[in-house]
Amino acid sequence: MNRQSNTNAVVVYNFNITSDKIFDAWIDPDKVMKWMFPKGDIVRVEIDARVGGSFSFVDLRDGTEIDHSGEYLEIDRPNRLAFTWGIPKESSDSARVNIDIISTRTGCELTLTHELHPDWSDFVPQTERAWRSMLEAMDATLN
Repeated sequence: MNRQSNTNAVVVYNFNITSDKIFDAWIDPDKVMKWMFPKGDIVRVEIDARVGGSFSFVDLRDGTEIDHSGEYLEIDRPNRLAFTWGIPKESSDSARVNIDIISTRTGCELTLTHELHPDWSDFVPQTERAWRSMLEAMDATLN
């Protein structure tokens, strides 16, 4: 197999919330509206949470709607969620995002791995900051 390796952006975040509640925050449109893109203005969320189903998270940036969309690849509540992630208006490329959640004594630990194409390796720090900001917003919203 001749495959280029991916460059990973990885964020580990500890929540004082159960893994069930964290998992559900990823697939419940009402919850996603509250934490996704905390510095933007999210205008629409559509989720078909099943393997092969899709999602669309649209936020408003400088008066332009940006659609972040993808397809669910794995759904193993409350431990793992994997999906493609892309912005169709900007590129036909998509990345893979893996969400792994393990229970801890005080809640759970989430590890988010965003697999970027090597051409996007310069965007790893920015991608990690963006996801960390969203996880912090999720934490604030759910607490």
